[in-house]
Amino acid sequence: MSFVEIETASQPECWRRAAELAQTQSAALPATGERIAVVGCGTSFYMAQAYAALREGSGQGESDAFAASEFPFGRGYDRVVALTRSGTTTEVLELLDRLRGATRTVAITADPNTPVMTAADDVVVLDFADEQSVVQTRFATTALTLLRAHLGLHTEDVVRDAETALAEPLPEGLVDCTQFSFLGRGWTTGLANEAALKMKEASLSWTESYPAMEYRHGPISIATSGTATWMFGAAPEGLEEQVLATGARWVESGLDPLAELVRVQRLAVARAAARGLDPDSPRHLTRSVVLTDA
Repeated sequence: MSFVEIETASQPECWRRAAELAQTQSAALPATGERIAVVGCGTSFYMAQAYAALREGSGQGESDAFAASEFPFGRGYDRVVALTRSGTTTEVLELLDRLRGATRTVAITADPNTPVMTAADDVVVLDFADEQSVVQTRFATTALTLLRAHLGLHTEDVVRDAETALAEPLPEGLVDCTQFSFLGRGWTTGLANEAALKMKEASLSWTESYPAMEYRHGPISIATSGTATWMFGAAPEGLEEQVLATGARWVESGLDPLAELVRVQRLAVARAAARGLDPDSPRHLTRSVVLTDA
């Protein structure tokens, strides 16, 4: 088995541990009512999008999400949350350095032996969710589980849905689709973005992602026989029928959307295997983007 397969399969237990850890991290994580920004790069940016939408949508405070390189330093925040699996990503470390002494920061990382440990005011370490694969799976979902639990939005049902997502076979014929569009609403838009990225990284698949209501405004024109449109969460009324009318495959389930992401991770690995690719080592990618001066 590849590292990413092993790491994908370990997510239910990682989520249980993260939910327990959240109970002891209240001082480090944002308090209700704080105005916050959440930052990350790549997968961590998409988890930041999901968390920010969840937090603000549940009435716990204004929450923005940015790619670390695009942070608006002219805005004021009570706290900035940085998601970084490696703890070495240049954009994140530079951001934390610029905020030092001006805005309280907390980093969520997998590696306690990296520069982020001293770059942020507070650090939450998820070393049990660290990964050997370049492709992120369990760290990203475990970090989001920690944050969902802190918001009071995580239950054991989510973990059981993840176990279901790992146990059930993938829909027949999905591996052979030529293009995938992932859709979300609210917090699940970040998950849709991550699903598209995962398929690109691990299997070089042609993917796109959109807010579900935006799919009608042009992107649906790409749907046809042999393509798949995958919905995270409840679909807008009538969208399934419109997609099916194009001849495309419609994918949806009653699982928690985070558990649904596990299904996409499995599909990415299956597609990689079908194409003779190594999902642990995507082309042109490394575990962390560390930039050096010329």
